[in-house]
Amino acid sequence: MSHPSDQPSSSPSPSPWSPPSGDAPRTDGPPPSPWAPPSSAAEPPHPPAAAWQTGQAGQAWPGGQGWDRPPEWSRPPTGPERAPSGSRYDEQGRNGRGGRFGWIGELSAVVGLVVAGVLVVSIGGFVLAELLDAGPTDPDSDLFFEDPVADLVVQLLGIAIAIPVVLWGARVIGRRPAGTVSSVVGRLRWGWLARCAAVGFPLMVVQIGVLIAWTWNDEPVGESGTGFPGWSVFLLSLAVILALVPFQAAAEEYVFRGWLVQVIGRVARTPWPAVAVASLLFALAHGFGELSGFLLLLYSALWWGWLVIRTGGLEAVIVMHVANNLLAFGLAAGFGELAATETAADAPWQAMVAELVFAPLYCLTVARIADRRGIERVSP
Repeated sequence: MSHPSDQPSSSPSPSPWSPPSGDAPRTDGPPPSPWAPPSSAAEPPHPPAAAWQTGQAGQAWPGGQGWDRPPEWSRPPTGPERAPSGSRYDEQGRNGRGGRFGWIGELSAVVGLVVAGVLVVSIGGFVLAELLDAGPTDPDSDLFFEDPVADLVVQLLGIAIAIPVVLWGARVIGRRPAGTVSSVVGRLRWGWLARCAAVGFPLMVVQIGVLIAWTWNDEPVGESGTGFPGWSVFLLSLAVILALVPFQAAAEEYVFRGWLVQVIGRVARTPWPAVAVASLLFALAHGFGELSGFLLLLYSALWWGWLVIRTGGLEAVIVMHVANNLLAFGLAAGFGELAATETAADAPWQAMVAELVFAPLYCLTVARIADRRGIERVSP
């Protein structure tokens, strides 16, 4: 007689996915994935995607190192950091990035890259002149090309290349928005720049006119040049000047009145050490000529440095620098003096005396207009 347990059962065998018999309810549907995390009544709820996507690096996520923490690669990258609200122009580099001595690395890297950029452009100009057999006939000449217009292109490009370099240094090494080198609002304020141009260009015309009239008997304009070069050459020269001089003049402002002031401003409590050092370097960068020329450059740079801090940006000084260089290069082109090697460091004493009046006149006028227009002096 067979035992009841030996008889085949009429009910189907239980599924391996079925819950154990007892009071636990059965649920229909597909079996759970073997890769799913174990369920637990004590497990905290998963945070929504937006919660961890906007979290800060290093935040402790619910669930520790388990399934609730997003993978490292999914976190947003750390971007540039602005200085605290209410920071002056020279304080835009104080964003808490780079450590106490990070400014040394930024200074070294940017200066090295600027020098390298100038060398690359210079070597390129020399090689091109050799390939085209367009070099100067005088072996002792400091020019790249015999044609002064072509030589002017190389010289202006060699300076203009500093703009992308300092912006890169602020963004990548200083880890702050590159636009903060332009102004405290993080960009060039084109409307404000246009208002400064309405003041600066007429004033510069008057200043240069006064200087020409004052020095006419000592050295008439064009006496050292070759004379009017002809309309074709003159118009070509003007096209090059109008296209490149604004970038060359702006580059000098971005380096000396902008980026350098902000780098030194990371460790200086007031803006004036940075303004003084940058002004001295600006004067020295133009070479050694007459004492009057050196004093003119230093005096102008100090006023312009004050104006940058006062207006919170480079717009006003870019305008004045561009106006000065456009008129100076334009006159040189008209009188055949583009090949001359003199710089502002060779300016006569009359130019220094005129600058004693016109530099503060422009700066104080623009500062007053900035007050009336509510131009931002500190970061928002």
